[in-house]
Amino acid sequence: MTTSTHLKLPFILPAQAGKHITHNEAIAALDTLAQLAVLDRDLAAPPGSPVTGARYIVAVSPTGAWVGKAGQVAAWDGAAWLFHAPEPGWLAYLVDENGLIVWTGATWQPTVGLDGQVAKLGINAAADDTDRLSVASEAVLFSNPSGGVHLKVSKHSSSDTAALLYQTGFSGRAEIGTTGDDKLHIKVSPDGSAWTEALVIDAATGRVGLGTATPAVKLDVDGPVRAKSYTVAGVPAANAGAGQMIFVSNEAGGATLAFSDGTSWRRVTDRAVIS
Repeated sequence: MTTSTHLKLPFILPAQAGKHITHNEAIAALDTLAQLAVLDRDLAAPPGSPVTGARYIVAVSPTGAWVGKAGQVAAWDGAAWLFHAPEPGWLAYLVDENGLIVWTGATWQPTVGLDGQVAKLGINAAADDTDRLSVASEAVLFSNPSGGVHLKVSKHSSSDTAALLYQTGFSGRAEIGTTGDDKLHIKVSPDGSAWTEALVIDAATGRVGLGTATPAVKLDVDGPVRAKSYTVAGVPAANAGAGQMIFVSNEAGGATLAFSDGTSWRRVTDRAVIS
């Protein structure tokens, strides 16, 4: 072995001539890799006028003098580019992004920066550029021991979506939120492709639409409405509140809708008490 295991520093061999060359090469590599801070990780081509000692992480699909060096640490020694292939666990400070990244063995991944921010975070799951926070857990708890908890979902503009999407096998089944406007929408789907809008609440008026996105009155239903069916002997207490509506299946004059006046149940047809 003529180099060290991890940093690949050259060893001075027995009876080697020009030992200082090998020694200086190792010192230069240490100077590059110890306390590693890189200027950028997004460049696929070398910068035009790098300063001596400048270090970069080579981006994907590199060109020019960086061809074939994606993911490696490139250092300019004043005359040429020197490359160092990272090993799992190497840390690099990104000067332009103000945070640490770590080499996983396949890619450079963000860690928590000094400002407490992280570009992506996976908790028992892999985060990506869309799902920047990804959590795989049986439960998630948000708790405030000294007060309430307010969960906020904010969108950029009214035409965007801010919603909770409920899935089965990562296929959508229900969605609740402001989808495409500022009204509250509740939608359901049997397959994640075809969606039915079940309920809409208008943000400006508070009107509720069932089956309609433009409720014109306090409750606007696009379709028939069914009241619960009772027998005369089994009707609920009328004094629970005037204005209740039920269907009475065996009223003496025939099945009928009935309403509560606060005391009794009355037929809607002639206001007679049901019997």
